[in-house]
Amino acid sequence: MVTGWLGPWITSSRVLGSGAGYRPRVNSSRDLDQTVALVTGASSGIGQAAAKALAERGATVALVARRADRLEQLGSEIADAGGTALPIEADVSDRAQATAAVARAVEELGRLDVLVNNAGVMLLGPILDAPVDEWEQMVQVNLLGLLYTAHAALPHLLKAAEGNPRRVADLVNISSVAGRMARKGSGVYNATKHGVGAFSESLRQEVTGRHLRVSLVEPGAVATELQSHNRPEVRDQIEKRFEEMDILQAEDIADAIAYVVTRPRHVAINEVLVRPTQQEQ
Repeated sequence: MVTGWLGPWITSSRVLGSGAGYRPRVNSSRDLDQTVALVTGASSGIGQAAAKALAERGATVALVARRADRLEQLGSEIADAGGTALPIEADVSDRAQATAAVARAVEELGRLDVLVNNAGVMLLGPILDAPVDEWEQMVQVNLLGLLYTAHAALPHLLKAAEGNPRRVADLVNISSVAGRMARKGSGVYNATKHGVGAFSESLRQEVTGRHLRVSLVEPGAVATELQSHNRPEVRDQIEKRFEEMDILQAEDIADAIAYVVTRPRHVAINEVLVRPTQQEQ
């Protein structure tokens, strides 16, 4: 999701699609009409699924990630379904790029009602003799990238919460079951996700009186490309742990995110832990 070349933050200014002709799926509602959502890590996995789910609910979605080609493809898929998307190439672990991505979304789309802070990496393995650059990458993306994006988005979210159409705004931070319990072999990943939880709760207390809802979504094992970024020996261990388990799909977490941000104004879902039924830890 965030390995490899770190490209420039901006793509073309083309906004893909429009609300005209939208045909929602059966049982889907348009409760995010006239709102704008920004999703980080939107080029794959949970971020990609969340962007589609929010667009289906009627939100115009800013798609933020490093892989511009995947963002363009996702934007086209959303447009083909009758939604609206703005691809923005950015590495959120760079403060200037994170700030510029939020600013561009607001400038081109007019507002910001929902932020889904999803970008992250999961590089596991023993602490002893670990490659320290993996630790640095997790801190830079999982913590600093989330903080930079939240900091840039907060004024816009608070402004959106003051008026129509919803008079409430949402900041959703994607953590992990690893943010609740530490396990051998994931110590620094645990540290970053515990940090996300602590930041989220402190911020929630600070802004909840202004109708900005801060929510923490903590997935268990999900079929995404996160595990593929690990060293081969670590990846083998992950696969063995979950090989007989019916693990979650990205759409399962996107469904939880959509639920969180579409509650009535007086309802705040502060924390959601979603595990596969068979997952014990």
